[in-house]
Order: sequence, then C-alpha cells, then structure tokens
Amino acid sequence: MSTPASETAREPGMAARRRGLLVLAVVVVLGGAAWAIYWFGYGRWHISTDNAYVGGNIVQVTSEVAGSVLSVHTRETEKVAAGQTLLELDPADARVAMDSAVADLGNTVRQVRGSFVQVERLRAQVSVREVELQRAREDFARRNAIAGGGAVSAEEVAHARENIQGLEAALRAAREDLNVALAQTQGTTPEQHPQVLRAAARVREAALALQRTTIRAPVTSVVGKKGVQVGQRVAPGTPLIGLVPLDDIWVDANFKEVQLAQMRIGQPVEIVSDLYGRGVKYAGHIKGISPGTGAAFALLPPQNATGNWIKIVQRVAVRVTLDPEEVREHPLRVGLSMLVVVDVHDQSGPMLTPPQSEVVAAIAPREERDPAVEALIARIIAENTGHPAPQG
Repeated sequence: MSTPASETAREPGMAARRRGLLVLAVVVVLGGAAWAIYWFGYGRWHISTDNAYVGGNIVQVTSEVAGSVLSVHTRETEKVAAGQTLLELDPADARVAMDSAVADLGNTVRQVRGSFVQVERLRAQVSVREVELQRAREDFARRNAIAGGGAVSAEEVAHARENIQGLEAALRAAREDLNVALAQTQGTTPEQHPQVLRAAARVREAALALQRTTIRAPVTSVVGKKGVQVGQRVAPGTPLIGLVPLDDIWVDANFKEVQLAQMRIGQPVEIVSDLYGRGVKYAGHIKGISPGTGAAFALLPPQNATGNWIKIVQRVAVRVTLDPEEVREHPLRVGLSMLVVVDVHDQSGPMLTPPQSEVVAAIAPREERDPAVEALIARIIAENTGHPAPQG
C-alpha cells in the first residue's frame, strides 16, 4: 500500500508527462493545420518532380564528300558562329573533277555549235540535190521527146530515168539527214541546248563538291564532341563534330502517371536548376505531353503478359519550354538536373498539342546558284561559241 510520500513523489512525473502529451498534441494539431493550409492553399495546385533534365538539339556535322582532313579549326567547348569554318578536307580530287567538268563544257559547246553549222550544210546539200534532180528530169523529158524519131537510143532514155530515181533517193536521204539535225537543234540556241545545259550542271556539281571540302558550322552553337583528327580519311555521312545550340534548349520533366490528370498545355512552370540552386528560378510553360510512357519507347519494352508482373508507377515526359532571355542570362547545359513545379490552377488548356506549322529547327541553305560559278559557265560558253562574253 502506497504511502502519501510516494504519491507525492509521483505527482511531478505525471504532471510532466501530461504536459509532454499536451505539447505533442498541440504540435500534431498545429502540424496538421499547417499541412492543411499548405495543401488547400498551395500543394494541390502545384505538382513537382525532380526527375527532369535539360534537353536540346545535338547537331551532327558530317562530311558530304570523301576526303582527307587537312586542318581542324575548333576544339571542344568552343563557341562557333553559323558559317564559321570547322575543318577543311583535301581539295585536290575536287579540283581535278572541276577542271574536267570545265573542259567537258567547252567541248560540248563546240560540238553543239558544230551541229548548228551542220544544219546549214545539210540545207545547202538538199538544195543541190533538188537542182540536180530538176536538171535530170528536164534532161529525161528532152530525151524522151525525141526518142520516137530514133535520135536517142532506148538505152539512153533508160539511163536518164534511172538517174532520176537515184537523185530522188539521194534527195530523200539528204532531207532525212536535215530532219535529224533539225531535231537536235530546232527550238534552241547553242547557249540553251540541252547538252550544254547538262554539261553546265556538271560544272555546278563539281564546284559544289569543291566548296564542300570546307565544312562550316550550320548554326551558332558550342562544340560538344570532336571525333576527327588531321590526316583522317572520311567518307560522306561520317559524323565529325557534334554541336549543341544552347540558345534553343528545353526541359523534359518525367512526371508520374498519377500526376498528369490536371496538367494542360500552356500551364506556367517554375524551374530550378541544380547548377545555380534556388537563387535562380526559370519561368516556363508546358509545351507538350508525350503520347506514351518511357517504357513504351524503350529499346526493350517490358512484356507484362509473361506472368512475372509487378506494377510499377509509370512516368510520362512533359516538354517544358524556357524563357530565352533567362537562359541567356543564366546559361544551361544539356543533361543538367532540374526541379520542375507546375501550376495547375488554370486547366482550360488542351491535353494534346494542337497542330502547328512552325519550323522546329532549320539551317541556312547554300546558295542555289553561285554567282562566281555562273560567271565562269557564261565565259566558257561565250568563248566556245565565238561570242565575246559580256564585260561585267
């Protein structure tokens, strides 16, 4: 049986426990209230993931012609401007092909010019045959008129008739030769003849191959990987240098499938990079949502019908665009980890990206006709047709 002294000793401990339980209850209540305030005021309208990474285009620079590398003009991590020379191939083979094409053009122009001269010669030949035939017919008519009186033998009359037949055949052959020549030249000029145009196209092709021995940067970018060395023999299509245009990057955020129900195209996004920390925040918006999960596009997709099935929450890639001005102020790199928070207050946007006709990526094309090459072709044609080239 407890004594009053022992009960008095237990009372402070029980009071302390009651105070501790009371404090714990207050903390739990306050914590629950704080969580409720957070959830209803912020949490349910903001969906986040740290499974997000910076994405961008990786432009593979390849060779369009075969050749040996003479010089390399850039290194990894260097920024290059559009049109800047990256490397040069040995132009010897291309120059030989260019010289051959130029010679072929001159030879073709002379041959075509000869075809036009041939037309005039065949026309003259037809005229000669017509005159000869007319003369033979008149001679036959005279001989045939006096043959009845015995002044001309029947044999001479027969020879005259045979001569007419031979000249008629010769005239037909001459006219056919003229028709063949006209078919090759009629409706055109030596400068616009199809054979000349084809030879000129070969000159342009050779000049283009010569230009392609100098490989230039298609876009303003940063050199990510250089896979070529001086002296290396490269074939057309060989990847040489990988360029990354850092002005055109985005974020691919991989959200759980249970987080997608409230997401819509165009919703605002707040992004934090592990590179700069929470002191730098990027503003973006949802550009599109992938049509399938990551597993669906994997090289070896899972086969859940085998029976060895474990349900795993799938993730879907969400494309988030960034503000170019913020990216220029705080540059990012492809592959960096990001924290993405989507504001889902506004759910009026579509879940699928509407059709768009904008150009996603493009490079400056080469000039269709190089003025210097066109001037060279015009000079060669003029020199070989006997017409002086216009002075520019």
